[in-house]
Amino acid sequence: MHHATPLISTIVGGIVLAFILGAIASKLRLPPLIGYLCAGIVVGPHTPGYTADQALAPELAELGVILLMFGVGLHFSIKDLMAVKKIAIPGAVVQIGIATFLGMLVAWGFGWSWGQGFVYGLALSVASTVVLLKALQDRDLVESPQGRIAVGWLIVEDLAMVLALVLLPALAGLLMDPDDAAAVTGEALSTGDVLIAVLATLGKVAAFVAVMLLIGRRFIPWMLERIVWTGNREMFRLGVLATALGVAYGAYALFGVSFALGAFFAGMVLAESEFSHRAAEESLPLRDAFAVLFFVSVGMLFDPMVLVNDPWGVLSTLFIIVVGKSLAAMGIVRVFGYSGKTSMTIAVSLAQIGEFSFILASLGVYLKILPERGQALILAGALLSIMLNPVLFHLLDLYSAKADRNEDPQPA
Repeated sequence: MHHATPLISTIVGGIVLAFILGAIASKLRLPPLIGYLCAGIVVGPHTPGYTADQALAPELAELGVILLMFGVGLHFSIKDLMAVKKIAIPGAVVQIGIATFLGMLVAWGFGWSWGQGFVYGLALSVASTVVLLKALQDRDLVESPQGRIAVGWLIVEDLAMVLALVLLPALAGLLMDPDDAAAVTGEALSTGDVLIAVLATLGKVAAFVAVMLLIGRRFIPWMLERIVWTGNREMFRLGVLATALGVAYGAYALFGVSFALGAFFAGMVLAESEFSHRAAEESLPLRDAFAVLFFVSVGMLFDPMVLVNDPWGVLSTLFIIVVGKSLAAMGIVRVFGYSGKTSMTIAVSLAQIGEFSFILASLGVYLKILPERGQALILAGALLSIMLNPVLFHLLDLYSAKADRNEDPQPA
């Protein structure tokens, strides 16, 4: 007997194609992330052939977001941030501001409202954790001075994006085009209405954070410790997964905050326990699998024809990501007195965008702030910047080797 299997076909099609195209990308010395996004393009509605279920894919992507944010929380390190706080915190904040401003300028040229430009620019301001860490690991730079600065910088960017994801729904009435706001709500929203919404959101977040610090911080490590004593590895793995998903859903259902924030705090609380490394290892396979489905679902939204139909928009977006952000970061690092090599390493590391940009763009479209053209340009910019990033690192390696030879001349 035949059954309708949209869930199975969507998962199988996404993962199998992601594996094939990810392997090809790796063979070409590109990040596998490119392959995952291309797999989404192949099974998406904008290309011929098989089309994955467009209702199920976003829900699978939401699971991917939860587990991605849980992983970000697990690896969040106050110690790493404090070690480079003097440059990472002001540097990341200023660079986010410059990139957002450049995005607003380009959006103004597109004829968009300031709110649309703000979300567009903000999405272009944050680098991909996956791509940055992989590039640094490949060159053994994670523990180097420039690597520590880049990781600290990335932590600040991640925190800023978590805050943006929390506040964006509350600010939607202020950020969306006035005509769209009136169409959605039936009346124009006043500044007072937006302020009340922001305060209500911050109150819910504060209540959730208080519960996590007072109860979750004690209960979650205690629960996992009891599971460890049983010696049952399967139950420990299930406990970690239940913590990530349960806290994320509880944050949404009980406090009205996003799944992403709930999962991030679950990871942060768990990161403080002595079982954090084991929790990260045990949850990694499932996190990777659903992260793949997240990137596939993002690829499904991308229409390749945007490269043909809107080339100037794509080039403007790519310019902000690769040139605007990089020059801003390089200048900031140089102002703090670091060498040209360090500043260039950080600049190249940040010359791409990824998962947070996708999440922010999707939320912006859902809230009717960002036009679909904006999401298409962000996706195109991400694909192209991630593809260019290995080339930029190769050029940096050549520059570094030449600089080292000039600094250490061989004796005659």
